[in-house]
Amino acid sequence: MLISNLELVPGKKVIKHLGLVQGSTVRAKHVGRDIMAGLKNVFGGELKGYTELLEDSRKEALARIEQQAEALGANAVINVRFSTSSVAQGASEIFVYGSAVIVE
Repeated sequence: MLISNLELVPGKKVIKHLGLVQGSTVRAKHVGRDIMAGLKNVFGGELKGYTELLEDSRKEALARIEQQAEALGANAVINVRFSTSSVAQGASEIFVYGSAVIVE
């Protein structure tokens, strides 16, 4: 499955548009990560626990659009975009969407 944030896949021709595909995941912060983040806020530095949490969330959301695209018979997803939002205190959503297409 080709995944692209462009409106096309370079060197390929879109022959059929199959529709919008989307994937999301909602994750809550972990108490242990919050404690480490609090220390980092005092001393500075990357919040690696949160970085890992967001990376895992992005991968899961991308896997979900890939599954939807495959179910539609697509071999590519183009114009992929990510969005994030706060759902509740301490919980955030990663939302990814794009257009499922067939390219040749």
